[in-house]
Amino acid sequence: MKYSYYALAACLLALTPAAAQVTDTTRTSAPAGDDNFDEFGDAGTGGGNYNTQKVLYLTPTKLISVGYEAQLPFNLTSSGPLPANTTSAETRVNSARGMRLAFNAPVISRNDFIFNVGLTYWNTGLNLANAEGSQYFDKLKDGLRTTGINTTVFNPFDNKHFFILQFNLDANGNYRSFSDVQSEAFTFSGTGIYGWKPNDNLQWGLGLSRTYRAGQLLYIPVLLYNRTFSPQWGCEVIFPARAEIRRNFGTNSLLKFGYELEGNTYYLGKVGADEVYLRRGELKPRFTYERQLSGFVWLSAQAGLRYNYRNDAFRNQNVTGERSSPLGSEPELFKNTLTNPLYFNLSLNLVSP
Repeated sequence: MKYSYYALAACLLALTPAAAQVTDTTRTSAPAGDDNFDEFGDAGTGGGNYNTQKVLYLTPTKLISVGYEAQLPFNLTSSGPLPANTTSAETRVNSARGMRLAFNAPVISRNDFIFNVGLTYWNTGLNLANAEGSQYFDKLKDGLRTTGINTTVFNPFDNKHFFILQFNLDANGNYRSFSDVQSEAFTFSGTGIYGWKPNDNLQWGLGLSRTYRAGQLLYIPVLLYNRTFSPQWGCEVIFPARAEIRRNFGTNSLLKFGYELEGNTYYLGKVGADEVYLRRGELKPRFTYERQLSGFVWLSAQAGLRYNYRNDAFRNQNVTGERSSPLGSEPELFKNTLTNPLYFNLSLNLVSP
């Protein structure tokens, strides 16, 4: 079943309450996607009975982000369809690159309750040297895309305890336009965290996440740990999704080193009678430099390694109970091997005051 762009937009608007005026927002950072607990509007300045979502000196919150990411060329080898056909095909991926757009806005902002809504669009165009060499390569030639909506709730109970709840609905696949999006492309993620904030330099919490970041559906525990050790040093951690050490240079620039785990399940259509779902997970160790250009406009530059954690195609979106393969795990439809290139990301961002 296909969903039009207008139907998707109507659903997003139906999920969004009337916007409330916000005078300030916190200084935090988060990538697009699930486990995005940092993107909050300010809870206000007069609520002495409630802790705020702020931790000092964290990366400025990105309200609007326009970015571009590119990977250097790499090799892709694919075997399948399995188990009947074990023929391997190899191609050179000359480029994997595209726009990354994000929008985040506080909708309800009170001392005791914050509700944020975000929209994301990630495009990865793939240039394959011989897309005709495999049925699987033919599915990849149109590229991979993620379009999503996320909502985040921050609910402080008093001046030390809080609860965070986040949901993500994403459409992932090789669609070229929103009218091509099918129901099989949707994935749903969510996270809940109970946390403590003993002071303005430390915020931590424990929770549970339903996530596709590793390329397939997982239910895993989550650790939130934002800590400022001094005006120069700190860390920003949502483990296992990402973790970074931060070095501030005054209030208008910073450098971070760490990693992020990215991924989702992408619906690629059919090969013969089989549905094709790419389970894609990437580990990205990286450096990120961010600097104020003027006012609330910041530049972010990122460089690192795209390490292939998972990149195989299956007949189902989520893991099934099948145990028919020789290794005793769910059998792949296409088994893939990728080399690991360097990648670069550059974005222009409108940040919160």
